[in-house]
Order: sequence, then C-alpha cells, then structure tokens
Amino acid sequence: MTDQPINEIQYNPDRLLDTLIERLRLKNDAALARALEVAPPVISKIRHRRLPVGASLLIRMHEVSELTIRDLRYLLGDRRQKFRISDVQGKPKE
Repeated sequence: MTDQPINEIQYNPDRLLDTLIERLRLKNDAALARALEVAPPVISKIRHRRLPVGASLLIRMHEVSELTIRDLRYLLGDRRQKFRISDVQGKPKE
C-alpha cells in the first residue's frame, strides 16, 4: 500500500494529455503546446506533476478538442460531482 492520498493516486495528467494528442492527431507534446497556445515547458511541467492543470488551460483544451469540461476532468482523474467553495474564498482580506 502506498502512503499517497487517494486523490493523488487518481490524478493522471498523462491520460488527459495523451488523449488530446490522439484526438487532435498531433505528433507530440510540442505540437500539443502549439495547439493550446502555451509554452512547451507548461506541458512538460504538467506531465511531471510540477504544475496542475488550471481552469484557463482546461477551458482552452475544451475549445480546441470539443471535449466537455466534465470529460476532460474525468480524463484527468477528477471524479468530484460537486465543488465546494469555502466561505473565505472570494472575500477581501480584512
């Protein structure tokens, strides 16, 4: 058994990136970076789990691939049905 939390085990950006490359008929990560209009190191950092897939990139993936946000999140390993926002988020600091 591993010491990683269950969410850490399920998170798999490789599956998402590989699916996008296949769906868009691209050759590699560099081509994917061009299609998403991001710098190639962004894709590399996502693959090596040093950078999470942010909301703006997820939206860009949706626009380019025509996959739903739900499908993209599922490929990424995010299985949450609902999102909770804390009372602190969105409020100005006092």
